[in-house]
Amino acid sequence: MSGSGKGRIEARFAALAAEGRGGLVTFITAGDPDHQTCAAILAGLAGAGADIIELGMPFSDPMADGPAIEAASVRALAAGASMKRTLDLVSEFRKSDDATPIVLMGYFNPVYAYGIESFLDDAARAGVDGLIIVDLPPEEDAELSGPAAKRDIHFIRLVAPTSGAARLKLLFKDCGGFVYYIAIAGITGASGAAITDTDDAVARLRAETKLPIAVGFGIKTPGDAAAVVRSADAAVVGSAIVQRIAENLDDAGRPRPGLVDKVLDFVGQLAESVRNARG
Repeated sequence: MSGSGKGRIEARFAALAAEGRGGLVTFITAGDPDHQTCAAILAGLAGAGADIIELGMPFSDPMADGPAIEAASVRALAAGASMKRTLDLVSEFRKSDDATPIVLMGYFNPVYAYGIESFLDDAARAGVDGLIIVDLPPEEDAELSGPAAKRDIHFIRLVAPTSGAARLKLLFKDCGGFVYYIAIAGITGASGAAITDTDDAVARLRAETKLPIAVGFGIKTPGDAAAVVRSADAAVVGSAIVQRIAENLDDAGRPRPGLVDKVLDFVGQLAESVRNARG
């Protein structure tokens, strides 16, 4: 489904603005804990209240991720996850949902190994809306960001608390979809974000870009997510959702009965809190 990626993300944030509320961006790792269970979780996320879905591309050395997401990558790879199967998950999802944006998030190595042009062609065909490549700085991303834009796939960049004015100009050049602000100086799943600092950071970013601003890293609870969207356009929750998956596996790593429902129930709690955050 090539050519519709930019439209889905823009349409979703426009709808959120029209409703006067912030959005919920949820993250899961493709193939965690296995392909079938992941597909079931993915299929239920929008109905549970996710406005945008980030799907992690499993990688053996996820250096920006904390223990929860690193463990999810290990589980997924052990269960046979691959880039092709990740794109298969998106294709299957698109058969029943052509509105919810999907952003692939991960590292450059699996993309490079797949082949940049082949990856982008297949991602566009599957219905991918955006890319977040954690370890590819703007000085080195032209070989991916440029070809992605030609396929109407947004290249979404991460902004750190330490990013100064000159750095922001570089990060926002050719950035699309939304800005992903990292609420903490650290890895995913680390200590909770300082919400007052997040508010100040969002105000600073709004002076530099018209793109929507999503805040992630360290957002663990419904209360955290609600606090974030009082100033930001969306809250991103990843490690806390992935941890719910881990908590519902048996000693052999197999999903216990009810795993999917429990994960989606938690997403529902996050969504309700976000929807009510601005009164």
